[in-house]
Amino acid sequence: MTHNRRERRYLVTGATGFQGGAVARLLAGRGADVRGVARQPARPDSPGAPLVTPVSADLGSADDLRKAFDGVTHAAVVMPLEYEADTVARYARNIAEAAREAGVERIVYNTNTPLPDTVTGFAGFETRRAAEEILLGSGVPTVVIRPPVYLDNLFSPWNGPALVNDGVLAYPLPADQRVAWMSHQDLAVVVAAAFEAEHLTGRVLNVGGAEILTGPELAERFSRGLDREVSYLPLEVDRFEAGLGQVVGAAAAAGVAGIYHHVAGGTAAHLLDPEPAGVERELGVRLTPALRWITEQPWRTWARAED
Repeated sequence: MTHNRRERRYLVTGATGFQGGAVARLLAGRGADVRGVARQPARPDSPGAPLVTPVSADLGSADDLRKAFDGVTHAAVVMPLEYEADTVARYARNIAEAAREAGVERIVYNTNTPLPDTVTGFAGFETRRAAEEILLGSGVPTVVIRPPVYLDNLFSPWNGPALVNDGVLAYPLPADQRVAWMSHQDLAVVVAAAFEAEHLTGRVLNVGGAEILTGPELAERFSRGLDREVSYLPLEVDRFEAGLGQVVGAAAAAGVAGIYHHVAGGTAAHLLDPEPAGVERELGVRLTPALRWITEQPWRTWARAED
């Protein structure tokens, strides 16, 4: 007796964002059929747009998601910058229901943050924990990945100019906080590998990059990569939140900043430092060292024009 396997079709939420876009690009670049879901259709210059079929859908609309998931076999899920508990839970339930009805064979859910072992008062953690529980209990085979902090956060208008022009790496983490800084590209590699790792079904994996570094150690990598002296400056979380709020709004900024407030409290020494060898072994991947990532970025983008 033979069984016909459906042709694989991937759905990636947040495909116009940096994380979802990285996943969509990688899968499409490997020849996969990829639907990129976002509230607004992808523009030609959006991450993932050239090789990905754009699908406009609101995660809050069950009907939108049923249509988006029709014919889909695998889904990469990440939540948007939304931290209202009922809203995020509704998103997760809608995704779970649509995936179940479509007969999705596997979900890989990216929490976008590690989660403390115990419940906290921070929405940045608890909304993602609730979504994790909903998806794991959906009846659809699911793998959860919990990444730490992204190196790509540093290639930004907030950090790039200070790094290139002033030799300052400012970030809202204590100088001695050990972090397995991860690139968006490595995130995409991990998600793609999780789709293939049948033994990980129902598992939660803390993932990260190739090295565990303190702030000064990361600054030293930047010194070598940029060929100039770079020092680490722990940024006050309130200052970080205020700046972020000007870009994404106060509510979203508060959700993100809560993660850093928790770490700054001194009770999360190992929240951000999953062992790289364990990640590579579980998923069969090779992670990118920080220095290599640094040297591959076009840092002159942020260089101050000479007078």
